[in-house]
Amino acid sequence: MGIFSTLFTKKGLAIDLGTVNTVIAKQDVGIVLKEPSIVAVSTGPERTLLAFGSGIPLSNAPLCMKIVSPMKDGGVCDAPLAGQMLTGFIHKALGRRPSMLGINAVICVPGCTTEIERTAIIAAARSAGVRRALILDEALAAAVGANMPVSECRGSMVVDIGGGTTDAAVVSLNGIAASTSIRTGGTHINEAIILRIKNRFGISIGEKTAEELKQEIGLKPDADASVYVRGRRMSTGLPDGIEIPCSEVAAAIGEPLCKIVDAVLETLAKTPPELSGDIIDTGIMLTGGGALLKGLDERIRLATGIDTYVADSCMDCVVLGALRMLEYPMKSLYAAADEHPLSDSFKYASVE
Repeated sequence: MGIFSTLFTKKGLAIDLGTVNTVIAKQDVGIVLKEPSIVAVSTGPERTLLAFGSGIPLSNAPLCMKIVSPMKDGGVCDAPLAGQMLTGFIHKALGRRPSMLGINAVICVPGCTTEIERTAIIAAARSAGVRRALILDEALAAAVGANMPVSECRGSMVVDIGGGTTDAAVVSLNGIAASTSIRTGGTHINEAIILRIKNRFGISIGEKTAEELKQEIGLKPDADASVYVRGRRMSTGLPDGIEIPCSEVAAAIGEPLCKIVDAVLETLAKTPPELSGDIIDTGIMLTGGGALLKGLDERIRLATGIDTYVADSCMDCVVLGALRMLEYPMKSLYAAADEHPLSDSFKYASVE
């Protein structure tokens, strides 16, 4: 075993750099960090980094502090801040700064990310001290993390619903046979709730309130149930509250959810016939934070006629799958993208 393989075994990190949350796992340890993908910078022209992740005082942030999300819809929208954020997360995950030899990482991204976005993610990782990085398809990592039989000669379907994207894929023989990736996820559902309440009731609510409504009500509200929401009255600009039917929240959720269901149907339509029958037997597995949406599994089952399940530890399936992939022996990271048993799913490799 060469020096690079030894380094990878000791220092390998699996990183799920998500739109809403970043999760990092370390070999032989497991998940070591799970924090929101946000940074706080000064409001001056130099944008000095003040805090990141859970270290940001969201409830009482001072006026001199601006909270920024460097990630959007699975891609990097602010490369310098993304690099600083990832640097902070990696240092925190390791409990120290990386050594002179650097660290090695597998970073999971949605299938819809462009080559430019993948390059930006690699650049962010390199600025964080990652010596060598591999970009891995999120759907396959989720399938591995959900303990699906990805190496067998039969089809298994996974739908990973994150904060900014959704990936639906059929996996078989350590690869992806069919997939659809869209830039629709949990944040878009929140935006739909905010917009509907603003248009229908003249009340502007925040992201946190929308998230709470989404989790509490979902797609299956009790008949005639209502919920009291607080926000700002659009006509006066003053704080106000109103009782709204829970069905209104469910209707708002249903709009972006149609895109997710369409992505599932599109993937099934792309699936080779010899694998389609397998999916009827194995069902559809939901992963990601969006999998916890009440009634989502039933909605997909009704649309496809296929049994649908929510994976155990669904929010961590991607990073746990990537961590498991790190356990495959590698002679050298220079050749990792070609020699890895799941090499077809490594979309992009950056090596020195």
